[in-house]
Amino acid sequence: MDGQNASSGTCSRPHGTGMEGKKKKNIPDRVTLRKEIGLLSACTIIIGNIIGSGIFISPKGVLEHSGSVGVALVVWSLGGCIATLGSLCYAELGVTIPKSGGDYSYVTEIFGGLMGFLLLWSAVLIMYPTTLAVIALTFSSYVLQPVFPNCVPPYMAMRMLSAACVLLLTWVNCSSVRMATRIQDIFTLGKLMALGLIIMVGLVQIFNGNYGALTPQMAFSMDRTPSVGQIALAFLQASFAFSGWNFLNYVTEEVIDPRRNLPRAIYISIPLVTFVYTLTNIAYFSSMSPDELLSSNAVAVTFGEKLLGMFSVVMPISVALSTFGGINGYLFTSSRLCFSGAREGHLPSLLAMIHYQNCTPIPALLVCCTATIVILCIGETHNLINYVSFINYLSYGVTIAGLLYCRWKKPNLYRPIKVNLLVPVCYLMFWALLLGFSLYSEPVVCGVGLVIMLTGVPVYFLGVHWKEKPMCIYNFTERATYVGQALCFVVFPQLDPIEINSPSEKTGRSPGRTSLSATS
Repeated sequence: MDGQNASSGTCSRPHGTGMEGKKKKNIPDRVTLRKEIGLLSACTIIIGNIIGSGIFISPKGVLEHSGSVGVALVVWSLGGCIATLGSLCYAELGVTIPKSGGDYSYVTEIFGGLMGFLLLWSAVLIMYPTTLAVIALTFSSYVLQPVFPNCVPPYMAMRMLSAACVLLLTWVNCSSVRMATRIQDIFTLGKLMALGLIIMVGLVQIFNGNYGALTPQMAFSMDRTPSVGQIALAFLQASFAFSGWNFLNYVTEEVIDPRRNLPRAIYISIPLVTFVYTLTNIAYFSSMSPDELLSSNAVAVTFGEKLLGMFSVVMPISVALSTFGGINGYLFTSSRLCFSGAREGHLPSLLAMIHYQNCTPIPALLVCCTATIVILCIGETHNLINYVSFINYLSYGVTIAGLLYCRWKKPNLYRPIKVNLLVPVCYLMFWALLLGFSLYSEPVVCGVGLVIMLTGVPVYFLGVHWKEKPMCIYNFTERATYVGQALCFVVFPQLDPIEINSPSEKTGRSPGRTSLSATS
């Protein structure tokens, strides 16, 4: 797992790949990640990653654990507020440490290699492949629902369609960054229109007097009082729907003027998504009883069948388009996490290479695609969401704790944005309560998440920390890298140190280079 050569300033080229003669003329003078993400695309990456399958899956889980309509709506609103607090912290981290890789890059800089590797290990092994699998299964469920209106779509049909969708979008992302971002822009608009349709129909229902389930007396009536642990699990279900708010931080090096556009995109996107989610759930409850919602396998389809009549087919199509865009966004950003991990030497160096013409991280994309297809055949959706949500929240808390640690150890570090200290403190208080009660209520689910993360410890010491490996291992790695380069036509990118280096402890406008993991 030696990817340290990926940081070299010169661009390596694969040997023996046939890139001679005519093809040599097509090789650009500079092979590097392209800055093609402006403010609009930055907003659509955040919105597109958040609005995937969660808003169409999680309402059932949130209502089931919260016990009443009123508590469920409170959970959705507070979930957006918590995501906003976290995103403010990530805005500071993103402009202070302007590297791609998000949580992983920040934790590695602040706490060192082991902590960063554990986040990377759990993300690559389960967190992002599982999320992609859940979104892909939701896509296939909604596409096949009109074909199988009276029953659950066949298991194999759902898995095959999901795999085909992931493969198609992997090819798109391998072909062009611009094409991938344009797809993200278009499908984000489509998913906002789908949710807008749900909200409009729900508001019409409310204006017509169909809001009995939303009155305080009915909304907070419940057959059973949920435990604090159940409320915590409801928040975990809602957090799955909000997951993705930090994904722009994974592609910081491809954002145009990240010190300006990254925080702006966060400030625009998170409040918008919170507003849309809350209104969408109000629309659901204005038209469906709690029992109807809990018995539905496709909430938006049931909503459409009940209110749109002959036009109900619009709903599954709209949701399918929404989840299609979500898959694209997760592939785009999660592949950059693999790329960043390989560049730091925590993953095989092949994953730190990009196509010599398209400048896309093809090996990293193929790893994400393969892991997702493997996960597609494992587990039940709601259990997978609990695993992913727990690991997600664990990584968020460690990262934001790193912000406080960095404030303490490096008080004079140049920070273009500096949030009020109450913001990370409030987030961490909520984070500790949520994880604590989740551990108490679902010790097996949370325990499995912790075990998955801790399995990375021996892998780190054997694969990364152990430098004096037998020569046969190095020879095998070199041959595998050579074959991968020849097959994918990839090379190490040239890196601009001004873009990826951390700012020094200066208050001036020109940051230098200082490692945050160094002691004061």
